Amino acid sequence: MRFKWFYRLIWGFCMTSDTQNQPATLSRRTLLKQSAAFGALTIVPRYVLGGTDQPAPSDKLNIACVGVGGKGHSDVVSVSSQNIVAMCDIDHRHSGHTFRRFPKANRYYDYRVMLEKEKNIDAVVVATPDHTHAIITLAAMRAGKHVYCEKPLTHTVKEAQLVVKVAKEMGVATQMGNQGQATEHTRLIQEWIADGAIGNVREVHVWTDRPMQGVLGEYWPQGINRPTDTPAVPDHVKWDLWLGPAPQRPYHPAYHPFRWRGWWDFGCGALGDIGCHAMDSVFRALKLGYPLSVQAASTRVNKETYPTGSMVTYEFGQRGDMSPVTLTWYDGGLNPPRPQELETGRRLGDNGTLYIGDKGKILDGRIIPEKKMKEYKRPAKSLPRSPGHYQEWIEACKGGKPAGSDFSFAGPLTEVVLMGNIALRMELREKLTKQKLLWDAEKKQFSNLPEANAFLTKEYRKGFEIEGI
Repeated sequence: MRFKWFYRLIWGFCMTSDTQNQPATLSRRTLLKQSAAFGALTIVPRYVLGGTDQPAPSDKLNIACVGVGGKGHSDVVSVSSQNIVAMCDIDHRHSGHTFRRFPKANRYYDYRVMLEKEKNIDAVVVATPDHTHAIITLAAMRAGKHVYCEKPLTHTVKEAQLVVKVAKEMGVATQMGNQGQATEHTRLIQEWIADGAIGNVREVHVWTDRPMQGVLGEYWPQGINRPTDTPAVPDHVKWDLWLGPAPQRPYHPAYHPFRWRGWWDFGCGALGDIGCHAMDSVFRALKLGYPLSVQAASTRVNKETYPTGSMVTYEFGQRGDMSPVTLTWYDGGLNPPRPQELETGRRLGDNGTLYIGDKGKILDGRIIPEKKMKEYKRPAKSLPRSPGHYQEWIEACKGGKPAGSDFSFAGPLTEVVLMGNIALRMELREKLTKQKLLWDAEKKQFSNLPEANAFLTKEYRKGFEIEGI
């Protein structure tokens, strides 16, 4: 019989028990773990257990999701080909639309309770505010769960380093939510740069209109002070859980929902929001690692929120035969100088990326001027294409190859992005007018300004400490 060996294998598992001669209850998760030891049998074939028309029970992951009221809603929908078994949010009213879409999922306020009670979870999606990314991600991975975490991966540099370490130790499948990494655009840029389309790249400029949106208003506020009024906490908001590891402060709608991103205690500002998206293809195409230095300039900044506009400059050294490169970030509506090659009447967009090589320039995925783009003989496609950002992670959870933005890549990228925020700190501003921050890649700290190293981490509120930091 064609699958006789497989039936014997499954039967052997089922008969394994601590009580002699008593068949053990074989959990789905145990089967996944044990079968992986037998040559990539991570998922039981559907034609063995589920027939030809229906998926086998083990074909689908059991996924839990934390933070489902905002971006988390689309994340849950994007992995809903699997079993959504539990959802957690501190505000069940704000997340009500997601709960209603997945009525069979168990509902929680506290991720710790969820992880304790839901023993059959295979994987966890984390889409909470930035300041709670690491504590939830680490708890899930240490419980043996695969993790998808929205960008930026963490709130601090030290958190990013620890998350990478624990992911490797636990051997779990991971993915950060910078969805653009899976696109055709990202692969074409890598192939064209490798082909020498614009020669040796020595400068890159990346910019965004966030946090401002021009005449349409704000994405979220920055450059403001803490509100002084103290409205009552709404009955539907679990404020202590929302604060998590952040310092205690009164509830205010200035923070929840959504408008938390511009506050130092909760978010990572415009750079943290967009940097992990926009810099992803730059890091891949130019094979960037840690920078040699970082420096910043901005509008007025305070201890409560990020500035309304900033410019951050990173310098990277030689990488093999690739020249040193300067990467400059702009936000708040600031832009790089308009390139001479851009045709009259053609607009420099509110968000964009400009590569400058010694033989030409690429603006937003097109060589400029357009005449040169049309003349360029594109190389054959050489990089594997993605089945989709979320599908990459799902396949990795089932024993496939690592996802495109797994934490081994996403962690260092997040570190570099967050270094730029340290260079913006008001507490360092005076000293940083006289020097740029120098990074020691071996020691993973700044070498010339000890005061800056204090901002590689943060204080954690009692009850929400992170082991290992």
